[in-house]
Formats: sequence, structure tokens, C-alpha cells
Amino acid sequence: MDETHQPIPEAQKGLVARTLDEWKTLAQLGGPILIAQVAQMANGVIDTVMAGHASAEDLAAVGIGSSLWIPLFLLFMGVLTALQPIISGHRGAREFDRIMPVTWQGIYIALGGSLLMIGLLLNVWPVLNLMRLDLQTAWLTQGYLDAFSWGVPAILLLTALRGLTDGLGHTKVIMVFSVIGTLTNLPLNYIFIYGKLGLPAMGGIGCGWATAISAWIAVLSMLLYLNVSSAYQRFHLWRERVKLDWHIVNEVLRLGVPIGFTIFVEASMFSVIALFLAPLGPVIVAGHQIALNVVSLVFMVPLSLGMALTLRISFLVGARAPEIARLLGRSILLLAIALALFFAVLLWLGNEQIARLYTGEADVQAVTTHLLLFAALFQIADVTQVTCISALRGYKDTRIPMFIMLFSFWGIGLPLGWVLTFTDWIVPAMGAAGFWMGLTTGLISAGLMLGTRLFRFRVPQPAPAG
Repeated sequence: MDETHQPIPEAQKGLVARTLDEWKTLAQLGGPILIAQVAQMANGVIDTVMAGHASAEDLAAVGIGSSLWIPLFLLFMGVLTALQPIISGHRGAREFDRIMPVTWQGIYIALGGSLLMIGLLLNVWPVLNLMRLDLQTAWLTQGYLDAFSWGVPAILLLTALRGLTDGLGHTKVIMVFSVIGTLTNLPLNYIFIYGKLGLPAMGGIGCGWATAISAWIAVLSMLLYLNVSSAYQRFHLWRERVKLDWHIVNEVLRLGVPIGFTIFVEASMFSVIALFLAPLGPVIVAGHQIALNVVSLVFMVPLSLGMALTLRISFLVGARAPEIARLLGRSILLLAIALALFFAVLLWLGNEQIARLYTGEADVQAVTTHLLLFAALFQIADVTQVTCISALRGYKDTRIPMFIMLFSFWGIGLPLGWVLTFTDWIVPAMGAAGFWMGLTTGLISAGLMLGTRLFRFRVPQPAPAG
């Protein structure tokens, strides 16, 4: 394999030169990851807009259905994310014979996770009853999830294959096939939602079929590429097929379950906050959702940088370059904080213009403008913690960070947010802004604890032979 995607650091270079080289490598790894993340987010935007043009009930069904499958997907995605640092570490250590066994165990985990996720999605009717939806919306939601479930194996398989390609430093591969999935989702939505090419109009249910088919197109295209590309002749999927190996499966799960649980906890917390805010009225909820969407879009940049950081640090550890890994983990914090300050200033100064882009209703604009001021502070804390936790994942340190995030979100952020939002115990009740202040405080706590752990972390030395 060539060294262009994950170059070996040159020890004779000076400190500044090595730092700049590592930042350049991160940019090369992270740029395609960013495009892939944006393409995946675009699918949600496309689904929302096109379902909304069908009917309000179809839009509600797609929104409710998405709120049910996305946390489950994030849980399994987090588990499979463990493949990337494991494979990247083997790549750095030039242990090429260990890469395909790990990849295949990831595929088996993806298939097992698919069965579990499909079983849950096909039986959400009791949850819909608890939500007291009207019968039409509930029926459309279950129909959307029934159709979407056909694509679950493709979505998780694509995530597992990403472990191979990203782990090898080939982040452009998932970028290309993510874009392919998005580009096919758009016309398929048009056909199935509105009833074109002789098909009946399916509304929100058609949106589920479009997502499922586009996922299969993306993953089958990627499988074809991996089996014909000269870059993957050494890692031929079918020729290097291996049986289920519980030892490797346990290695992946031991690293991946804490990652998946951490992501799931974060996603579920935002769902809980939305439920808490519901009694404050639709205007408050709408303003909160807009502010959250803006922050989520901006967060794609540091998230992509963090994913690249995980890949690079795991590679450097495998390549026996722990000092370069430490240099990168510390220096990238400066770059990440500078990036966070830039976006914070953007949100602070442009809050009114951003609010007007999302809505023409003056009362919703006022709430959004106010919350974006708090979102600017939230951004700085969020970027700091995601950079630290990404670096620790590169060291395969995921269990303690999981507990740190659980404590910060559910032990500090959510309780403090509730107190600031609804009570006068600390300050006069702040409304929705209280939750943003609570979350920011929780993230500051997480950033401090994760940063301390990162700066103190040492790569375990291998035991001497004999």
C-alpha cells in the first residue's frame, strides 16, 4: 500500500514542521469525511421537504419515524465505528493480515445489528399508542418504518465497510458513495412520494422505500468498487472471507459499545429536551429546533476533524510513533478552539440573519435569535469535548470517556437545564435558554475531564518478550 493517505511522520523534522504536516494530513483525511457527513444530513433535509409537500400528516409521519430510527442507527453506528481505529492501528503497524478478519467481524456485527434494529422498527405500534397520535399519522409512521426497514442491512453494512476504507486512510471512498446515495434518494423520493412512472402516490411511506433503495444502491456500488479496484487487491472481500471469530468480535464490541452508548445518550438527551420544552408552546419549540439544526450543521466541521483525528492517532500508535500522536492530540486542540471561536462569532453576530433564513414568522425569529446567542457559547464547549474524546478513541480509550459523557449530560447538563428553564432556584426562569446553558455547563465539565485524561494518557508499553 502507498503511504499517501496516512504518511509515516519524519522524525528529523522540527516541532513546527511536524505539527503542520500532521494538520495537513488531518485536512486530507477530514475533508472527504465532511462531505460524506453533509451528504448524509442532506438526505434528512430532502426527506423533510419532499414529505412536507405531500401533506402535513406525511411530514409528521416521516419526522416521528426518523426520531425513532435515528437513535437506534446511531447506537449501532457507534459500535461499528470501532472498526476504524482498530484497522487504522493495524495499518500503522503494517499488520496487513489482521485487517480483513476485523473487517469481516464488523460485517457480521452489522448483520446481527440489522436483525435487532428491524425487529424493533417493525414493532413500534405500542410506542405510537403511547404518543397518542391520531390513527392516520400512526398508520403512516408505521408504514414509513416498515418500508425503511428493508434498507437497514444496507445502511449498517455500508457503515461496516466504511471501517475498512476509512481505517486505511481512504476517506474519499465513503464520500463518493454517500453522495451517490443522496443523489439517488432525490429522484426516488419524487417517484415514490408523488406517484410517478405509473406507481401510486405513497406519501411518507414512499419516502421510506426511497431511503431503503438508495441505501442498497450505495452499498452494492461500494461492494463492486472494493472488488474491482486495484487499490483493494490486497484486501479482497470475497477472497479474504473469514468465519465468525468471537475473540475479534469481543475486541470490536469492547471498544465500540461505549462509543455507541455515548452517541445514543447524547441523541436521546436532545429528544428528552424537546419533550420538556413542549409545554412552553410551539413557538418556543420551533425556535429551539432551528437553533439546534444550525448548531448541528456547524458541528459537522469539528465532528469530521475529530473522526480524522481518531484515524490518525490510532495509525500513529500502531506505527510506534506515540510522541507524534501526543503532539497531534495536544496541538489540534488549539486549532479546534480557534475553529470554535470563529463559528461562535458567526452565530453571535449573524443570529438575526440566520433566523430569517429559516422562518418568516417574527415570534419564532425572536426566539431563534435569542437562543443562537447561547448556541455560540455551546459551540465552544462542544468542539472542545468532541476533539478530546476523538483523540481518546484513537488511543482505544472509550469506557471511561463514556462515563464522563454520561455524567456530564445526564448528571449536570440536563438537571441544571431543567432548573434554569422552569424554576427560580438559581436565577429567574430562563425558558428554553436554560437548557442551552445547562448543556453548555455539562459540556464544559466534559471538556475539562476529557482534556485532563487526554493530557495524562500514556500508550501502554508492550510486555517484554520472554
